[in-house]
Amino acid sequence: MNNSPANRDVKTQILDIAQSTMGSRGFSAVGLNEILKAAQVPKGSFYHYFESKEAFGVALLERYFSRYLVELDVLLASSDESSAVSRLMRYWQRWVETQSGHDLQSRCLVVKLGAEVSDLSDSMRQVLESGTDRIIERLTRELTRARQSGEMAADGDARELAASLYQMWLGASMLAKVTQDDRPLQSALNTTRRLLGRH
Repeated sequence: MNNSPANRDVKTQILDIAQSTMGSRGFSAVGLNEILKAAQVPKGSFYHYFESKEAFGVALLERYFSRYLVELDVLLASSDESSAVSRLMRYWQRWVETQSGHDLQSRCLVVKLGAEVSDLSDSMRQVLESGTDRIIERLTRELTRARQSGEMAADGDARELAASLYQMWLGASMLAKVTQDDRPLQSALNTTRRLLGRH
């Protein structure tokens, strides 16, 4: 396959349109023709860039996690004098800010597509599993730093706490879509503060 800059630009354009559209409506509800029309790409060109709709979904999720993890690494590698717990709280506060609003799920493909595509495609499920594991690894690392610096009590397993926090926030994001407000997210934020010793 030709990976020239022009081809990469078209592929990126297709994925950009798809992330926005599928983030709002889901994977199965959006046809390829709709995406290609919005991206102004000829109908017959899709299979030049992706072998199948499943391969396209894998590429969409891989790109989502790649970008998400870069942003998370930047946030947690802050060069200011903030503590590990402060950096973690900034992450959760940012989650509230970016997931609030009428289209809140469109910004989180894990919440929007997770249950749907895991039943449709094992390849896509594996990308979701790998991506969420990497997020939890980063949260575990930061929690470990907080414990080592004495910000938090060193009891219990740091990875288990990281996983529990992440799972709580995914659930809160789903409920926020159901309630059409940010109360579940605010509740998750309050619980996180308590768990991290920020009463």
